[in-house]
Amino acid sequence: MAIEIKAPAFPESVADGEIATWHKGEGDAVSRDELIVEIETDKVVMEVLAPEDGVITKIHAQEGDTIESEQLLATLDQGAAASAEAPPAKDQGASAQKQAATPAESAAPAQIGPAARQLIEENTLDPGSIAGTGKGGRITKEDVLNHMKSADAAPAVSPAAAASLPATPVGPSSERVEKRVPMTRMRAKIAERLLDATQQTAMLSTFNEVNMAPVMALRSKYKEQFEKVHNGTRLGFMGFFVKAACEALKRFPAVNASIDGNDVVYHGYQDIGVAVSTENGLVVPVLRDADFMSLADVEAAIRDLGIRAKDNKLTIDDMTGGTFTVTNGGVFGSLLSTPILNPPQTGILGMHKIQDRPMAVNGQVVIQPMMYLALTYDHRIIDGKTAVQFLVAIKDLIEDPARILLQL
Repeated sequence: MAIEIKAPAFPESVADGEIATWHKGEGDAVSRDELIVEIETDKVVMEVLAPEDGVITKIHAQEGDTIESEQLLATLDQGAAASAEAPPAKDQGASAQKQAATPAESAAPAQIGPAARQLIEENTLDPGSIAGTGKGGRITKEDVLNHMKSADAAPAVSPAAAASLPATPVGPSSERVEKRVPMTRMRAKIAERLLDATQQTAMLSTFNEVNMAPVMALRSKYKEQFEKVHNGTRLGFMGFFVKAACEALKRFPAVNASIDGNDVVYHGYQDIGVAVSTENGLVVPVLRDADFMSLADVEAAIRDLGIRAKDNKLTIDDMTGGTFTVTNGGVFGSLLSTPILNPPQTGILGMHKIQDRPMAVNGQVVIQPMMYLALTYDHRIIDGKTAVQFLVAIKDLIEDPARILLQL
């Protein structure tokens, strides 16, 4: 029986998608729930799985094609078995493309995840030499990284062998290699949104610094007990800033608002976006009703969203909405930066690296762990006074964490 395999139903915010990778070709046997094709949209990579056991008899959309919601992708012959002979070249469709594609795409039966595929292509690796540990022998990003580490640790060439190698010319290379790679659909959309934010908003940033000693002392005292009580959830810094942001947003509702045409929409809830860096670009999954979440719930949710973001498992709903965003460039070593707004939001908080600095405390110079904070806001609806007071409120809450609990 022939079964039509169609693209998922896209939400209203996603107009169309693009075929990113076919993991199966015409004539290939598939098992139920096995990955067949990945579709890249403006926000996420969506996986299409086989609905039943069978053989793919026809592929109707090739890699790079733009597709619409619920468009026909392939036809599956339910219960059929793959023939011993490969189909003719003219009938192979995606299989023929895979044979003439890059090394990463010609890996024999093993499947390759998107992040792993990118690493393989960037480092010109042979996927046939990489052992896959994923489901069904799928090659994951970790498999590629482990393969690269083992290659780096390979024994050095013996002196005799080295002597037989051709001499490497000293000095500038005669070849000036360039590589032109088209933007992925997601990267292009990110670039478009960032450019729109700079051109269509009146962005301004204000800065302050916060003494992290109280939070660090609290974290050091309770982190082991916190992890045991909350089933392995670690006590980090992001949870404190998310909770502090929720409290500050209640006091300054303009920072939690958005602009819709000529109207200002004031949100009576705090949905906090948390910026996450992935191989495909920056994504901002959202913590719904973060003001009602405990510190442990916030930390667990952030960890879960981060893992799913790196594995391309986020859904459109995970990244839709959000009234305010928190981003932490400090994990990469950033000391100070000016984050860009995530429209239609009108505020974004930037965290940075914690660095010991000499500070004047009660007339004495004391070394304290300090962090610079940056608030970028839309000056069209947020006045400078409000922005400064909002950032000072977050500073006060972080420097005295008990105030977060007591809502002081």
